[in-house]
Amino acid sequence: MSGSVNESSAENGKPFASSGHGGRAKLSMLPLVALIFYEVSGGPFGVEDSVRAGGPLLTILGFIIFPLLWSVPEALVTAELATAFPENGGYVVWIAAAFGDFWGFQEGWWKWLSGVIDNALYPVLFLDYLKRALPEFGHGPVRLFSLVMLTLFLTYLNYRGLTIVGYTAVALTIFSLLPFVVLAVLAIPRIKPERWLVINLANTDWRGFMNNVFWNLNYWDSASTLAGEVDQPRKTFPRALGLAGALVMLAYLVPLLAGIGAVDSLQSEWTDGYFADVGLAIGGAGLAWWITAASAMSNLGLFQAEMSSDSYQLLGMGERGMLPQVFAYRSKYGTPVLGILCSATGVLLLSWMSFQEIIECLNFLYCLGMLLEFAAFIRLRMKQPELPRPFYIPLGTVGITILLIIPSVFLILVMAIASMKTVVFAVLISVVGFLAHPALEYMKEHRWMNFVNLVENENSLLSSEEEAGLLYSSGGTLDSKSQK
Repeated sequence: MSGSVNESSAENGKPFASSGHGGRAKLSMLPLVALIFYEVSGGPFGVEDSVRAGGPLLTILGFIIFPLLWSVPEALVTAELATAFPENGGYVVWIAAAFGDFWGFQEGWWKWLSGVIDNALYPVLFLDYLKRALPEFGHGPVRLFSLVMLTLFLTYLNYRGLTIVGYTAVALTIFSLLPFVVLAVLAIPRIKPERWLVINLANTDWRGFMNNVFWNLNYWDSASTLAGEVDQPRKTFPRALGLAGALVMLAYLVPLLAGIGAVDSLQSEWTDGYFADVGLAIGGAGLAWWITAASAMSNLGLFQAEMSSDSYQLLGMGERGMLPQVFAYRSKYGTPVLGILCSATGVLLLSWMSFQEIIECLNFLYCLGMLLEFAAFIRLRMKQPELPRPFYIPLGTVGITILLIIPSVFLILVMAIASMKTVVFAVLISVVGFLAHPALEYMKEHRWMNFVNLVENENSLLSSEEEAGLLYSSGGTLDSKSQK
C-alpha cells in the first residue's frame, strides 16, 4: 500500500500511545494489526470445511485468487476512506457522507447485525473444541451455563478497554500461529505435491465452498469503526492493513499446503477441527493438543475483535446523532457501554443458530453493506474530489470502477446462491431498518429522546484536532469533517 501522510511525530515506541483526547490510551500499529487479523481471520481454523466442500486444488486456488480479487480491493477502499474519515463509526460515516444519514443508518444496521451474528459463532466453537477433552461441555446445562459465562467474561474484557483487547489480540495471534510454523517445518519431508492437485468439480458443494471462503476473507473494513481510538490513524491504518493482509495470506496458505501435501486423507475428513488430526499425524499428540488449544483460544480473539468493532460502531453512530445520545456514553475506561451491552445481548440471542445458517445470514447482510460501501467510495470520488485523502488509491474514477467490478460481482454471486430462508431473513431485517430510521428521526424532532447535535459535536472534534496539531488544510479550506 502507498500514500502520502502528513502526521504529527508522536512517539510510537509503545503498543499504546497516550491520547490527547480525554486522556484515553490509543491503539498503535501492533495491536491494530492483531485486531484486523482477528477481524478477518484468526488463523486457519475453519478453512477445513472449504477443503471438504471444494477439494484440495480448488481450496488452494481459492485462497490465492480470492484475496487478490476481493480482499485487496476491500482493504484499499478501507485504507482510503478510513484515513479520510478517521473517526468512530467507520463505514457508517462514509455512507452518510455519500448518500445521507438514511443510508448511513441502513449500513450501520446491516453491518452491526452481520457482526453480531458472526460473533455468536465463537463461544460455540470454543466449547466445541473444549468438548474434545471434556465431553460434558458438549451438551446440556453445563454447555448452556458455560456459553453464558464465557460471553459475559469476554464482554467484561471489552468493557475494560481497548488496551486489554489489543494486548490480548497480540498474545493470541502469536499463540495461535506458532503451532502451524512447527507443523509446516515438520511437514516438509512428507509433502507430495500431487496431493495439492486433486479436484472433483462434479462433487463440489459450491454454496458451502463460496460461503466458507468468503467468510474467511472478509471484514477488512471492520476495524474502521474504531478509527477514532487509533493513534495517528491516517498513517497507522494503511500500514496496519498491509501487514495484516500479508499475515492472513500466510496463515491460510502455509497450513493448507502443509496439511494437504503431507497427509494422505479423504476429502470428507476435512471438517471443523481437522487440523488437530493433521498435527497428530505429522508431529504427534503434543502438536495435536497445541493446535486444539490454539483453535480454542483463537475463537476468544475473534470474539474480542468483533465485539470491539461492533460496539464502537454504535458509539460512532451515537456521536453523530444517528442513535440516541446514550449510545455515545463511555465508561470510565473509555469504552462504549451500551454498544457492548447490545452486542453481547445479540450474541446470546443468536447462539442457537446452526453454523451454516449463521455463515449464510451474516454473509448476505455483509454483502448488502459492502455493495453500498463500494458505491459510496465511487460517489465520494466524484462528489468530493477535494476531500483530503492521506492514503489515495492512484486510480481515477473509471479505474476505481473497473477495480471494484469483480468484487461486486463476487458479492452478488454470494447473495445469489443463498437459501430462500436467508433471503427472507435479510428482507425482514432490512424492513426493520427502513422503519427504524424515520422512527428515530421522529423521536429526535419531538425531543422524546436526547440526541447529539451533529454540528456542535463536529465543532468539538475539530477543536480537539486543532489542539493536537492534526488539522488538515488545503488552500485555506477546512478538513474533511468540516466539508461534510
